[in-house]
Amino acid sequence: MSFVSRFALHLAGIALCACALPAFAEAKDDALLVHQAEVKLAQAGSAGGEALYVQHCAACHQPDGTGLAGAFPPLAKSSYIAEDPTVLLTATVEGLTGPIVVNGQDYDGVMPAMSYLNDDELVAILNYVRNSWGNPGGQFTVAEVAAYREKAGLQVAKGAGERHTGTPEAQQAYQGAPSPIGEDVQVRRSPGAPDLTEAEFERATQLYFERCAGCHGVLRKGATGKPLTPDVTQPKGTDYLAALISFGSPAGMPNWGSSGEISDEDIDIMARFLQHEPPMPPEFGMPEMRATWNVLVPEDQRPTKQQNDLNLNNVFSVTLRDSGEVALIDGDTKEIATIIDTGYAVHISRTSYSGRYIYTIGRDAKINLIDLWMDPPQTVAEIRVGLEARSVETSKYKGYEDEYAIAGSYWPPQYVIMDGASLEPLKIVSTRGMTVDTQEFHPEPRVAAIVASHEHPEFIVNIKETGRILLVNYSDIENLGVTTIDAARFLHDGGWDSTKRYFLTAANQSDAIAVVDSKERKLAAMVDVDKIPHPGRGANLKHPDYGPVWVTSALGNDKITMIGTDPKRNEEHAWKVVSVVRGQGGGSLFVKTHPKSKNLWVDSPLNPEEAISQSVAVFDIDKLDECPDWKPDAELAEGESNSCYEVLPIAEWAELGPGPKRVVHPEYSEDGREVWFSVWSGKEEESAIVVVDDRTRKLKKVIKGERIVTPTGKFNVYNTQNDIY
Repeated sequence: MSFVSRFALHLAGIALCACALPAFAEAKDDALLVHQAEVKLAQAGSAGGEALYVQHCAACHQPDGTGLAGAFPPLAKSSYIAEDPTVLLTATVEGLTGPIVVNGQDYDGVMPAMSYLNDDELVAILNYVRNSWGNPGGQFTVAEVAAYREKAGLQVAKGAGERHTGTPEAQQAYQGAPSPIGEDVQVRRSPGAPDLTEAEFERATQLYFERCAGCHGVLRKGATGKPLTPDVTQPKGTDYLAALISFGSPAGMPNWGSSGEISDEDIDIMARFLQHEPPMPPEFGMPEMRATWNVLVPEDQRPTKQQNDLNLNNVFSVTLRDSGEVALIDGDTKEIATIIDTGYAVHISRTSYSGRYIYTIGRDAKINLIDLWMDPPQTVAEIRVGLEARSVETSKYKGYEDEYAIAGSYWPPQYVIMDGASLEPLKIVSTRGMTVDTQEFHPEPRVAAIVASHEHPEFIVNIKETGRILLVNYSDIENLGVTTIDAARFLHDGGWDSTKRYFLTAANQSDAIAVVDSKERKLAAMVDVDKIPHPGRGANLKHPDYGPVWVTSALGNDKITMIGTDPKRNEEHAWKVVSVVRGQGGGSLFVKTHPKSKNLWVDSPLNPEEAISQSVAVFDIDKLDECPDWKPDAELAEGESNSCYEVLPIAEWAELGPGPKRVVHPEYSEDGREVWFSVWSGKEEESAIVVVDDRTRKLKKVIKGERIVTPTGKFNVYNTQNDIY
């Protein structure tokens, strides 16, 4: 894409969704601080240039102007700008197409004009760019921008609100009205949005719910990802949105187009769809839920002892995302024991307290109860608890083991308590309510992580958008007791510390970790981290200097953050960030270790650089005290190393054909001697599971074939049953 294309795209930088797991465009904020002094004088006449740049440009060009190789040209030390700074005016006012060369690298694309910004805003951004990051300096004036616009015939209401160059909004609304040609073509549109046929609208809705809703919300109000409501998307325009969907962001948004996972046609449909009001899905109450409940094998007809020869403790439940299945793989033989139809894109598999059952929940909110004692293991009950969901758990407190199960939905925003052995729905509770900070009503506060307390008969339930953590006491579900803990907005995933007393959970867009004392039933601490923490369940290890710590990585940057977790013997370090080291890059989803391991593994599947997304970083736990503290690139001396990890080429070891081959979700075997990785490509492409010897860090086994379709999460029965991570 041309520099320009990147620039407008960048200069428009909304943290768009292209849909999936992830978050967007807020990496390396610290680097901006380094440049504040540098640009202070130049910005005196264009106040707010930095803030406008971050808002409109940083998603693609990055906050430090470095761009994204092969996709978004750099603005830092830009040869293109140095040769002729007026290209900035051309790019932003008129847009540009065609090939250009920036700092020796080719770019070719289409950059739409940024005519929705007024003259003052453009001047502020352009002068900030001209005077930052080693560029030659100089200033544009408001008069120059106005004159340039007028000369080009584009000075309409100061350029505000035009999504198509030279076309005022009234003309756009009139000329863009639905065409009467073809009575069989039905058109769906919102005011100011481009046309969509009914078929396109349905296709986009499906894509959005499959790829985007998890991060941006069913109603597109944002969470891990940015809001995508029409007031945000319409000013950006179709070309801009399409480019962001295609190329992604180092801060965690996948490059859906350039990776080949979403076609150009679908990207165009999505870019138009996102400018419409989101469709309102139906509610899902007890009548709808009970209509989907199905007991395939009643409890009194199930085996009284294990019927197969599997070592159940070392069975892995592997999500086959796009085929709507899980594969149960024998961890001893590495053979597939069986493949079971489930909901779409199973998010997690949770083992019952007894170790006999696996509960899976798909993104489509379908739960399967799988009996591992049967030969082969099979589903014995199923239910759908909503339209979209992520979390399921079973009761673990003494006297209530596996008596109840709980599931939380993204839509409708609610949780349901079920009978643990049959999945019969017993109690549904809505989570709609007020936000913890602004005390405003939120219509879509989704249920994120759920864990079962070991200290009380309670489920600990994260409510994402309101920022509240619920302690749901199930000792009397007819008179349900709920304790509410105020934490921070956008709660997501998390896990226990090594003692299983403290629950640490990410409030990812709040850049914080909440610590809940499950014994005292209160908030123990809020710990500031950055940027967009995404720990999975986190990793517990003993740091050479700081004792027990819990580890998280991040979507938004390359930081690996360690938090002290021992208030008894290491009080001075408890609930504080004790160490931050550098990982491979942003876009990390999971960290993992094992009590018997000396390694800490960190993936980065959502990083747009293939060298990073297709490999994994591994740290030596015993040498973490030798790791240099993380610091910004700008502060590194020439030749200085700021990392202490080894990179293993997991995707290369798998020997697969074309595809994104994202390496995701390390998971240990029961004995801690092996660590398993998914190599995740598209549904029509070859994927694999790679097994690595944890002690030698050498390849041990590749599991692949036509039955291994889009593997993502892997859950070892014993480790999941006992909350080992």
